Amino acid sequence: MTATPDLGIPRLASPDLLRSVFRRHAAGVAVITASDESGPVGFTATSLSSVSAEPPMLSFGIGVGASSWPVISGAEYLGVHILGEHQQALAATFARSGADRFGAPTVWREGPEGVPVLDDVLAWLVCRVVARVPAGDHRIVLAEVVLGDPDGAGRPLLYHQGRFTALRD
Repeated sequence: MTATPDLGIPRLASPDLLRSVFRRHAAGVAVITASDESGPVGFTATSLSSVSAEPPMLSFGIGVGASSWPVISGAEYLGVHILGEHQQALAATFARSGADRFGAPTVWREGPEGVPVLDDVLAWLVCRVVARVPAGDHRIVLAEVVLGDPDGAGRPLLYHQGRFTALRD
């Protein structure tokens, strides 16, 4: 391996290395929702990814210790919401452990298949879960898009360097 003079000293793989590298990776911000007989759950995700166009599928990661995991682990359908730059407070609420995520000021309604749908987002989807794949202390959820609305107004919210931010022109 040839050393490049302007690169730092490589570090061995660790959770801290992974977090440090991904703080430099700007990611879109989504909120994933689901519901069961105990009520709605949701969490902020920056791991959302398109997987397939035919059929339309996406994926996201969730920690098995997350408060939403018990419902997500058994949900047949879930909601995926793309947040706008005006929704930093909403993203923070759904990211905070112990927060009342569906209480005021969050505005939401029961959508198709009983999925909680958040108001005023850039876009939302209802998806059918097709797999939950073990990945260390997380699960990768694969879901097929059933329906949605891509027509919300605004610009996307991003997560970068450990905080929510907006695009710059």
